[in-house]
Order: sequence, then C-alpha cells, then structure tokens
Amino acid sequence: MDLGSRRSGKDRAAGPASRPAQTRRPPLFSGRFLVFALVFLAGLTLFDFVRFSDGVARLAPPAGIKAEGIVALTGGAARIDGALALLADGRGERLLISGVNPAVGRREIAKKTAGDQMRILNGDVDLGHAARDTIGNADEARDWAMKNGFRSLIIVTSDYHMPRSMIELAGAMPDTALIPYPVSNPQLDMTRWWRHTASLKLLMAEYVKYTLARARLAVESPWGATPAATPVRSAAAKAEADAR
Repeated sequence: MDLGSRRSGKDRAAGPASRPAQTRRPPLFSGRFLVFALVFLAGLTLFDFVRFSDGVARLAPPAGIKAEGIVALTGGAARIDGALALLADGRGERLLISGVNPAVGRREIAKKTAGDQMRILNGDVDLGHAARDTIGNADEARDWAMKNGFRSLIIVTSDYHMPRSMIELAGAMPDTALIPYPVSNPQLDMTRWWRHTASLKLLMAEYVKYTLARARLAVESPWGATPAATPVRSAAAKAEADAR
C-alpha cells in the first residue's frame, strides 16, 4: 500500500518534482563594501576634524561679557592671566582656578602671571585642588558654583581646549549659563594650523578627546545628545543684554 503522497499521471509524466531555483545573494560584508565603508568613514572623520580645527581657529575672546562667577582651567599662564584680568575688570564676582596642583599656592601662581597679581589672588580667588582632568574641572566648577549660588559662569581656557571643556561643563551643570572665554598660546599658530606640526598634532589629540567626550555624554544623556549648545546660547544672550 502506498502511504506516501500520490502523484497524478500528469505529474509523473512531467518527471521529478521541480524545486524553485535558488538565487545566490552577494555577501553583505563583501570586500568591496568594507573598502567603501572605510573610505567613507575616513572622509567623514577628516571633514569633522577640519570643521573642528577651523572652529578653534575662529575662536576669540568676547567683549563686554559679565557673569556671576569666573572659572579658569589650569594648563597655562595665559589662562590665569586672562581670568585675573576679567576679575580685576569686574566681569565676575569671584574666580575659581580649577585643577591646581596641591603643592602649588597663591605665591607660586603669582610668580607665573604677568605683573603683580598677589593682591588680586589674595582677594576673591579660590583655588581648586581636586580636579585632575577636564571631567574633574567640570565637577569642581559645578560644586563651587552651587556653593556660591552662581547661575552664570565665564569659562577661561585655551582655544583648542574650549570645545571639550564646554561640553563637559554643560553636562555637569546643564542649568548654568556658560560663557566661553578662549585664550591663545603665543607659541601656537591656530590660524594656520595645517602648516605647523605642533599645532596639527595638538589639534588631532584634542579632537580625539573631544570626540570621545561627545560619545560618552551622548550615552549618558537620557535623550542621547550632548547638552552643550543651549547653555552657550543662553549665556551669549545674557552677556549681550548686560552689555547694552
């Protein structure tokens, strides 16, 4: 007895049951695709690096700014000089120098600044010794601003360091208005960074750190976006209103 499926005479005449032809699909990650993806990614990274570097080259200290507090991130005498000048000019009520070596005091800082700054350093200036990096600077500045009840800050640091500093600080204190005040290193030529090896290497290293900081903050943010833009715009608007 035939217990299997029966085929009609017409089917048997047609021969064995035909199977649908299988089309061969090219592999998704073929060599050509990978080369294209790598070239595209390299071009995108190069474009973003040029955008970042040109943005740094265009940074300049704003005029007529004013805030409740001033924060200088250590890393060069020009940053301290710029912050002390702002404090002396009444642009802020108090100054925090963040990231100071615990072994360094006001007298040592005064020796590295231009002119006799000891009187100002002994006044409305606080030294922060806890920060070891830019993330630590952001935490230290946040705690200092909360302690003093400040809702607006002028941030003083080097021009190449400003983009990363602003996103770290904005991430630590999203409700505080931040006004960037970039200072330039006279030994570096950022306006023609592509012609100078030292400037190019510095910008490349800073770009990597900046990109990693953006990625980390994007993951930590509940909305998956870095919170740097809003505080900067609100700070700029406030500074313009105060200047009027």
